[in-house]
Amino acid sequence: MKILMVLTSHDKLGNTGRKTGFWLEELAAPYYVFKDAGAEIVLASPKGGQPPLDPKSNEPNFQTDLTRRFEADEAAKAQLARTARLDSVRQEGFDTVFYPGGHGPMWDLAEDRNSIELIEAFLAAGKPIALVCHAPGALRNVKTPDGKPLVEGKNVTGFTNGEEEDVGLTKVVPFLVEDELMRLGAIFSKVKNWGVHTVSDGQLITGQNPASSEAAAKILIDRLAKGGKA
Repeated sequence: MKILMVLTSHDKLGNTGRKTGFWLEELAAPYYVFKDAGAEIVLASPKGGQPPLDPKSNEPNFQTDLTRRFEADEAAKAQLARTARLDSVRQEGFDTVFYPGGHGPMWDLAEDRNSIELIEAFLAAGKPIALVCHAPGALRNVKTPDGKPLVEGKNVTGFTNGEEEDVGLTKVVPFLVEDELMRLGAIFSKVKNWGVHTVSDGQLITGQNPASSEAAAKILIDRLAKGGKA
């Protein structure tokens, strides 16, 4: 079982002067779900090398047992420091792909041609994919073979308008995940802010927020155990 995890390379939080990147829990929790299931994990990002960590995600309030496990895992940190360039990976080498969130993906992965084509290739090959929190925003330009938005008519979730309001970034982000997915015709569902919520629809698995990343990863592992079938 070989799993690709795609991280952002974007580190600027709009015009705030603050840093962003990937959210640590959304990497660490799925990473250990996959690792503990015996999967081989490959990390990739648009620019390759060390992807930017959202510094807020490693503050004490946001640390979990799994983020602490990752921080103490020298092999995992070494792997993170040398992510593959996204244009060098192909779906043929993997059973699935998982996209952690953080605000970074909204600026780069949502518009990255390599990411868009990679997701389309996984889906065309009949393989499941999972995206959590802000990462479902990376689906905004993904199309079906007949040219329609991938998410049109699909049941999905992602970081909600209410959660974006909670963190005070509604006016900073390039788009709101909830609004954008609904604009594209998705059937968007959510629970209370910061609650655990995952949605599966065919090959597509989405999670609402950081707390939903472990649950989404477990659904993906269960799917792979069934041969990728929904």
